[in-house]
Amino acid sequence: MNEIRIRHARLEDAGIITEFNARMAIETEDLELDRAVLLRGVRRALADEGICLYFVAEVGDRVIGQCMITYEFSDWRDGWIWWFQSVYVHPDHRRRGVFRALFDHSKREAADRGDVRALRLYVEEENHAGKSTYTRLGMSYAGYEVWHVDIKNAEDM
Repeated sequence: MNEIRIRHARLEDAGIITEFNARMAIETEDLELDRAVLLRGVRRALADEGICLYFVAEVGDRVIGQCMITYEFSDWRDGWIWWFQSVYVHPDHRRRGVFRALFDHSKREAADRGDVRALRLYVEEENHAGKSTYTRLGMSYAGYEVWHVDIKNAEDM
């Protein structure tokens, strides 16, 4: 396999990121996303690194994987926690080190910033393959469950 290169995503990557996010939603949650809303959200995110940070993995000039980093400020740690989200690797390139390359790049960039205290992600309970991968990368169970409530916007009512 050719060398995997990781770079910051650019606005012109919005189409492939949208496609990968839509595929991931189907694969992981059997959920069909509204492509117009998804594309709008991806473009908004790519235009403002204050919202999040996208990295893409390339082989040659083809994007084969991605991850999105969102930020949580921790007053307990006086620093940031980076959350991996929207992680996707094209099926033709899985189990070839693409996520490891994205993870290692993110970890180096977080360390270089000087105020990032941890990298986190959430994983479906039954995703044993993912848990195994994360363990091999040095991650460990943090002891938290994720709970949520959906918020209805005025336009949804």
